[in-house]
Amino acid sequence: MNKLKLIIAREYKAIVMSKSFIFTTLLMPLIMVLCGAIPALIGYFNDKTSEAETIAVIDETGRFAQALHDTDLYHFVALRGDTATNAREFYDKSDGAISAVVIIPATIESKPQVTIYSEGTINMKLENEISNALSDTLSRAKLASYGIPNMQQMIDESSVDVNVKSVKWSDKGENESSTTMAMIVGCVLAFFTYMFVLMYGAMIMNGVVEEKTNRIVEVIVSSCKPFQLMMGKIIGIGLVGLTQLLIWVVLVGILTSVLGIISGVGMGFTGSMPVADASQMAQAGVDQDMLAEAMRSVFSINYAYILSCFVLYFIGGYLLFAAMFAAFGSAVDQASDAGQFTSPLIILLVIALYAGIACMENPNGPIAMWCSMIPFTSPIVMMVRLPYDVALWEIALSLLLLYGTGAGVVWVASRIYRTGILLYGKKHSLKDIFKWIK
Repeated sequence: MNKLKLIIAREYKAIVMSKSFIFTTLLMPLIMVLCGAIPALIGYFNDKTSEAETIAVIDETGRFAQALHDTDLYHFVALRGDTATNAREFYDKSDGAISAVVIIPATIESKPQVTIYSEGTINMKLENEISNALSDTLSRAKLASYGIPNMQQMIDESSVDVNVKSVKWSDKGENESSTTMAMIVGCVLAFFTYMFVLMYGAMIMNGVVEEKTNRIVEVIVSSCKPFQLMMGKIIGIGLVGLTQLLIWVVLVGILTSVLGIISGVGMGFTGSMPVADASQMAQAGVDQDMLAEAMRSVFSINYAYILSCFVLYFIGGYLLFAAMFAAFGSAVDQASDAGQFTSPLIILLVIALYAGIACMENPNGPIAMWCSMIPFTSPIVMMVRLPYDVALWEIALSLLLLYGTGAGVVWVASRIYRTGILLYGKKHSLKDIFKWIK
């Protein structure tokens, strides 16, 4: 037991104290925030810093040019008395002052098509701007042509958007729930499980192959059993994953608080529901009803319960796949030869991820239920189902199958590991591995 602890401590410290681990752990939350913020900032400053282009409009009907309103990017100039036949002549005379010429034909009401002439490729924003403006104007003109008084007003007033509010009954009373928030939480946890199991499973395989290539493993197994070495690697690297996950949760919480302070919206708490100060929200231009609705959605999820289950499924799924990665890593001499063995494992993880995505629309359906029971898919699929209040007996049965299968896989992997770890100079096939198991 002491030897196993030493191996776990060695694997844990070797990774946690490395510069690459510290660099990745600290920068990953910041990179995730920047990945979401940078495109929005680029789009914002791109719109603000760009000079408005002048777009000439030739309206053969004389009725629809005024529908095109100026924006930060485009300045529309309606030409009087011109037709499509002299559009090129006018464009050439502008000497670059006009970026494009829009032709609104006389037949636009019967054939809704507009042509934009330019020497370069037309920007998609310009196409969308013209299409949206003219489509709305033509629709209103067509309604007016029917001669029914106040028809447009009646249509506008008859348009109703229904807001669906979901409430859960429980012994403690009624609680609001959010289907959208449940889906987001489920997707994030499923993707985290997929990425962590794949990333740290591959790390175990690379570590086994590296030690085998450097012949360090011969020295290590002279003082401990191969099973202890394999389990030490699995547990040690698993603890690294949990440590990194915990650090990321803390950093994301800190970044969220900092962003809240920067945005000028301070949060107070009333019971279990955070409430923003009304004056601060007004200064920040935040709609109180929308913010309250968003906060109710965020806090409608039982995060403590879901995160507890997440840790259990993460450990079980990691144990299951990590043992197979370690076993197959012991059967090769170089990382480049591991593809023939790792491909089936990666395919299993990808199938589990797609099964989880497919189960989002019906998380309590038969496919979702069975996939959450199969040990090779349950760590990911169950993450999607957990926010939808899965029955306790299903979770208990799923965990029992997961850990039972994990223990069996560890036993089989140990038989492969103890034989393959000391074999060199030959590429082993699946047939050889089955012999080692027997």
